[in-house]
Amino acid sequence: MPLLYEIAITKINNVGPVSAKSIISHLGSAEALWSAKELDLIDIPQIAKITAQQIIALRDEALAEAELELKFIEKNEVTPLFYLNDNYPRRLKYFDQSPIILYYKGSANLNPQRTVGIVGTRKPSDYGVVQCEKIVEGLKSYGPSIISGLAFGIDTTSHRKSVETGQETIGVLGHGLNRIYPASNRKLAQKMIEHGGLLTEFGHNSKPDRENFPMRNRIIAALSDAVIIVESAVKGGSIITATFADAYNKDVFAVPGRINDAMSAGPNKLIKTHKAHMIETAEDIAYIMRWEEIANQPIQAQLFVELSDREQTIVDYIRSHKELPIDGLQHLMQIPASELSSSLIQLEFKGIVRPLPGKRYMLH
Repeated sequence: MPLLYEIAITKINNVGPVSAKSIISHLGSAEALWSAKELDLIDIPQIAKITAQQIIALRDEALAEAELELKFIEKNEVTPLFYLNDNYPRRLKYFDQSPIILYYKGSANLNPQRTVGIVGTRKPSDYGVVQCEKIVEGLKSYGPSIISGLAFGIDTTSHRKSVETGQETIGVLGHGLNRIYPASNRKLAQKMIEHGGLLTEFGHNSKPDRENFPMRNRIIAALSDAVIIVESAVKGGSIITATFADAYNKDVFAVPGRINDAMSAGPNKLIKTHKAHMIETAEDIAYIMRWEEIANQPIQAQLFVELSDREQTIVDYIRSHKELPIDGLQHLMQIPASELSSSLIQLEFKGIVRPLPGKRYMLH
């Protein structure tokens, strides 16, 4: 069973996502690792001799752990998502550090047209709660999936308001699916499974250890087209998420607060240092993300058309691949989603590219 070995490779200590992908690419499958010899592994880029020896020594133990994981998956109707499978979130596919396996329980499509991450302090003020609820409610007309981390405070507020307003919401966990943390969110988590989902890269027995949460935050950032910060100290999980989002060329937004409030310091600093757009409403996000610029006007191909350097680069990438998903283009271009969307809209108006189902693009 390929899945057993795909899980098992993640159970080997010192084999992270980059090394695991290199192994799978070189050997042809995860399963091939269990018949590989030391010399086979040393030939793989990034695998030193000592690492090869450790892999061989630990692989049988990892396989036994994977068998327990598989039993939990089957018993609890968990969906495993291997990074080479079609159902793996495409927004994650293009990152070197994306997990080999994700574990998912829910009903939401993990490849929706739009996604928005909302994070913030675990101890929000009444102002922060009200602003978060107002933004979530305002986003409904634009149809994004709301992504957060199911933590106390702003995370919980964004998930709960999403459920109340009938929007799909996905909680990215810093632990396994055999528990809900915090426990007070169990009822909310069950509603989310019915109107969204729970997603984690951690095996079912993984505890909510401190070191897991920065890893969780990178997943939130990568899955989100836009990340919103609602109340945060200058340091903390929300700022880590914003930093990841910036590194992944995602659009970052922050709700401003009073200058003397401790939990306004983080968003205000992001705005002041030009690392986040200041927003007051969901309409501000839609405007910057250009969601309202629907290209429904008749498009007439022009015989001679001038392209900007960026537009020409996009055309060249699409031409070389025949067609590309917008996530693949963003990975290649290394620009925020709002800027890429603007360029694609202009190229559609000029009759140069046309959209395909699944947010893919090809040349006319």
